[in-house]
Amino acid sequence: MKILLSWLKEFVPLPADVRRLAHDLTMLGLAVDAIATEDGETVLDLDITTNRSDCLSHYGVARELSALYGKPLAAFGNAGTRKSRARRKESPGKVVVKAVVKIAARDLCRRYAARLIHGVEVGASPAWLARRLELVGIRSVNNVADATNYVLMEYGHPLHAFDMDRLEGGKIIVRRAASGELLTTLDGVQRRLTTEDLVIADARRPVALAGVMGGKDTEISARTTNILLESAWFEPVSVRRTSKRQGLRSEASYRFERGADIDAAVLAANRCAKLIQDLAGDAKVDPQVIDVYPRKRTSKPIVLRRAELERHLGMEPPASAVKKILSRLGFSPSAKGQKGWSCTAPAYRLDVEREIDLIEEVARQYGYDKFPSRLPAMAGQAARKTPHASKQERVRRRVLELGYDETISSTLTNHAAETFGSATPVPIANPLSEEGCILRPSLIPGLLAALQWNLNRGRETVRLFEVGSIYCREADSYREPLMLALAGTGDRFEACLKQDGGRLAGKSFEILDLKGDLEQLIELFENSSYRIDSEHVPDYYRPDRSARLVMEGQAVGWFGELNSEVAARWKFRQPVYLGELSLDLLYTRNLHFPSAQAISRYPAVERDFSIVLPEGMRFESVREAIVSLGIPELVAVTPVEIFRGAPVPPGKYSLLLRLILQSQNSTLTEAELTGHSARVIDCLERKLGAQIRM
Repeated sequence: MKILLSWLKEFVPLPADVRRLAHDLTMLGLAVDAIATEDGETVLDLDITTNRSDCLSHYGVARELSALYGKPLAAFGNAGTRKSRARRKESPGKVVVKAVVKIAARDLCRRYAARLIHGVEVGASPAWLARRLELVGIRSVNNVADATNYVLMEYGHPLHAFDMDRLEGGKIIVRRAASGELLTTLDGVQRRLTTEDLVIADARRPVALAGVMGGKDTEISARTTNILLESAWFEPVSVRRTSKRQGLRSEASYRFERGADIDAAVLAANRCAKLIQDLAGDAKVDPQVIDVYPRKRTSKPIVLRRAELERHLGMEPPASAVKKILSRLGFSPSAKGQKGWSCTAPAYRLDVEREIDLIEEVARQYGYDKFPSRLPAMAGQAARKTPHASKQERVRRRVLELGYDETISSTLTNHAAETFGSATPVPIANPLSEEGCILRPSLIPGLLAALQWNLNRGRETVRLFEVGSIYCREADSYREPLMLALAGTGDRFEACLKQDGGRLAGKSFEILDLKGDLEQLIELFENSSYRIDSEHVPDYYRPDRSARLVMEGQAVGWFGELNSEVAARWKFRQPVYLGELSLDLLYTRNLHFPSAQAISRYPAVERDFSIVLPEGMRFESVREAIVSLGIPELVAVTPVEIFRGAPVPPGKYSLLLRLILQSQNSTLTEAELTGHSARVIDCLERKLGAQIRM
């Protein structure tokens, strides 16, 4: 929010040093982001937190500085008034136009004040007023609209002016909209309303969206002569929901959403009415103040204890200083013996509800720099690791050792991410934007976005991973499985120089590299066996270059190349490989810790087998069949070569298989090797229908 220094000085005396003022405001919690000079005016750009709606005006900021410096603060409505020209004395006269105000939705509008102004001459605003509004970021419209905006920036209370002659029946009814009711707002957009929208209506139709924006039918124009000036209090949540539902933000809604000062309604209306009278010709203000206030505001006292001050702040400021601070801020403290003070929060301090809020007020105004630095006493339980902390730490460490960099993406995503999840997505009830309307059903979109970001900035070799929960809906419940996702593209290792001065190109990262990385992660856990097949692989993988990891009958992961359609949508110009592991399933197993054994003193023996297998038969099936024989001397089963073509018949392929056998007790004899070979051949022929090539 922009604050003019000259405007601020109309409410409270300030130090001459602007830098000191900016520092003091920042220490109060009203951070000054920038100081600028425009047209000879000093403009402070303040970052006001959402809980401090009372500081969204010059008077609110002045109130804070008055308390800090101990300087007098001008009374509300009695400062900053400028008359555009001398006015002649006027007789009160008779007012011929009257208005009736009725609040039908008392839960959403707790107060509605109005002033009637007659004989208005609508025209341009004086230069000083238009200039001030322009410096704080508001466009000048006409003298009446500018007066409402001026008071808004001055005292922080939103107002709206209606053309009284265009209000049917001279009535103002604050009610909920009828379903499907239409209203054209000041921005020229026709809006379809719902029963959750609060409107200001006349006897026939809605004329404004309460707390958000006025209607086109009753806007102030050059023909306007009679005005009804609105100053109300609307329920913050209702205004926020309407503003979001209609996609409409305004200076008024920004303040009403955060909570307006209900006690300021009449004061702000009076100030604005007087300003319009000064600006709009021979305007006359009806002496009657319309103030519909069905249920007066009550405030419960808040007790501030000295012991709590010391406990939270590490020291107790002097009692006289505490009382002075609370009094200047409007909390009207009364002593409760030696124990503390009883305070009442003013209507403009909606953020102060508890004792801890008062402690914060004292700390801000007393000065954080006056408190000694010390650690709080340990009152809670020592932190404990989560049940799977050690397993997750080991997984993360291994992935980092494999050359991947960790990334963290948002759990909120859009409907485009549904492509990467198989379960029903979990929608957000009140999303801030369409880009974050559901909880992520997969880690893959976040990884692809990070991958794309790196590639677009000239990095051709990227390997990333993320550990996190995904979210899915199942019937009437929800699940948050913990997943690990990997993504890689480019080279397996960076290109480097050779000894002869040439350049050694890096080996391309491909699916077998990713498969090996995933196998290393699975082998961190105890398992009897795992296999790889191509069943039930998600659609975003290439069917011919993807696989599934299965452990003891359960699918624990998938890996493969991103299919061309998805890659084109993400504008990838090089192959991208992805892998996923269900950590929830892996964490049900214990970590595997390798154990050492003596190296055999006896030589290992290799035996090669050339076998013909049907197309589609995977090496994993061959390995499992051989391992199932339980040969104790079997050390390894590895594929050496694949051959297709004559003399191998169509629909089949030849696999050169190598077995390594080694005994811990003796050198293997030829008879033992022959026996093992015969068992292997018999098993392959019987179980897999393989043919042995000589």
